[in-house]
Amino acid sequence: MAGSAVAQATGGAVPALIVVFVSSALDLAEIAAGLRESCGDVPVVGCSTAGEIALDGPGDEGIVVLALGGTGFTVATAAATGASKRLRDAGAEAAACFRQIGDCEHAVLLLLTDGLAGDQQEIVRGVYGVVGAEVPLVGGCAGDDLRMVRTQVLHNDRFLDDAVVAVAIGSTGPFGIGVQHGWRTVGEPMLVTASSGNRVFALDDQPALDVYLRRLDAPEAAHHDAAAFTRFALTHPLGLTRRSGQEVRFIADADFTERSLGCIARVPQGGMTWIMEGDDESVLRATEAACDDALEQLAGAAPLGLLAFDCIARRAVLGEPGIAREIAIVGDRAGGVPVAGFYTYGEIARTRGTGGFHNQTLVVLAVG
Repeated sequence: MAGSAVAQATGGAVPALIVVFVSSALDLAEIAAGLRESCGDVPVVGCSTAGEIALDGPGDEGIVVLALGGTGFTVATAAATGASKRLRDAGAEAAACFRQIGDCEHAVLLLLTDGLAGDQQEIVRGVYGVVGAEVPLVGGCAGDDLRMVRTQVLHNDRFLDDAVVAVAIGSTGPFGIGVQHGWRTVGEPMLVTASSGNRVFALDDQPALDVYLRRLDAPEAAHHDAAAFTRFALTHPLGLTRRSGQEVRFIADADFTERSLGCIARVPQGGMTWIMEGDDESVLRATEAACDDALEQLAGAAPLGLLAFDCIARRAVLGEPGIAREIAIVGDRAGGVPVAGFYTYGEIARTRGTGGFHNQTLVVLAVG
């Protein structure tokens, strides 16, 4: 399976980089061995997914491979393990590969992270400390088809647990990054009266889980069943107000004993939060805008390919017919060039400043 996917992506040419997105339902050790046999010394990066994206549409329990290369591409990769106990340091360690590509006319740092490692914004902060505010960041958090048990990232011939992979890409052609989510706030705001990192313990001085379930009149199963809660929470994220606009926080789990909510990134104590919602049209409008924003930044250059990092929660809102429409939109905007991506547990996109971690958002990287 891996060998045929690589052959299809490369067309017999030798690329500078192979990017692989693969379902955790497959035998990842076997996939890694097949990739190494097929790719030789070419750098290989990737991760497990909550669904795969290709030009012919969304998929499950499959593999998607994108090859980048040709004149003008320079690539360096690195991986850092033990990320959950040292998120910022792991981000910095992986990002150090950026120094290896030297001065390039255009550059971007691609990040793939363990989606269950903890506060992903801390990883981004570590990266920022190495590359500064001028280097664009893009990427996503690995998934495991919503089991929320084990997500892995790929570096060369190994799938790694609790790790961060970084890819520095330099090019004579431009890059463009689009970021849109399509969610809107509903109801009255709530004060985060107790939180620690990405765990929310109290909203308006009441147990956070109780407030959340009551506000949304959640179905009975979501009150006691972990899987049912995660499925319900997918389409009911929390929103935070930032100077740059609304940020969205994916609620990944509930602790039914301590009555808390677990998010993929930090929710600051003392801040205001809202419950957010979206629908087919708002999410698809965001898809169009993200693609258009990314392509516009190419300043007229024709795209060579698009990478899409799409939150699994957006897929839950759209349903199967909707995600087919979404990928058709991306393909139409791409104009027939290769498209690859995956459904994530969080998205990374930063074109300026120190922020850069997103939830329930579509991030598009256009390669010119």
